[in-house]
Amino acid sequence: MTQKIALITGASRGLGAALAEALAPTHHIVAVARTTGALEELDDRIKAVGGSATLAPMDITVPEAMATLCRGIHDRWGQLDLWLHTAIHAAPLSPAPSVAVKDWSKSLAVNATAPSVLIPYLAPLLGQQGRAVFFDDPRAGEKFFGAYGASKAAQMALVRSWQAETIKTGPRVEILAPQPMATAIRGRFFPGEDREGLQDNHREAKRLLPQILASN
Repeated sequence: MTQKIALITGASRGLGAALAEALAPTHHIVAVARTTGALEELDDRIKAVGGSATLAPMDITVPEAMATLCRGIHDRWGQLDLWLHTAIHAAPLSPAPSVAVKDWSKSLAVNATAPSVLIPYLAPLLGQQGRAVFFDDPRAGEKFFGAYGASKAAQMALVRSWQAETIKTGPRVEILAPQPMATAIRGRFFPGEDREGLQDNHREAKRLLPQILASN
């Protein structure tokens, strides 16, 4: 395959799905998410614009599944051009003393531990020329955002270290800051918010695309 390969973790909905559709004309999309039905719907939309996708209904918190995914990418294509990590767990907003253990544990598993597992698996596939892109949502220290803010901040700290380490060697690591979007996650965080002022997922994906593809 001469087409470039883009892996999107968290591709079933929201920004991940919109980016998959935006990249489909130029990249073969490897779409990872837990929801098979949503991935199949994404596949239909990608095919409608003449693109192609490989669907991987997997849980990114299962290291064995991620090892299988990365081995499959290696065996089929030998390398990866682009990795977009949009997977996120949004724990219910709660005062710090009331954060449930299960919400804390899942937040850390999805938002911090899973990227720490994926980075060493995917770095060899990205090599010197590939690019990994992460998306910041700085909520650390905001009231009621304890589990989400702390776990997302842990992810960003890890990614920034990787970014600093690979300046001369590659792959190129980028952190982008999307504008507020009318996603289901934001709806859970801010249920009474006027959504008219929020960005559409697809419009935001198109805005971010030049930054994502700058070196690809």
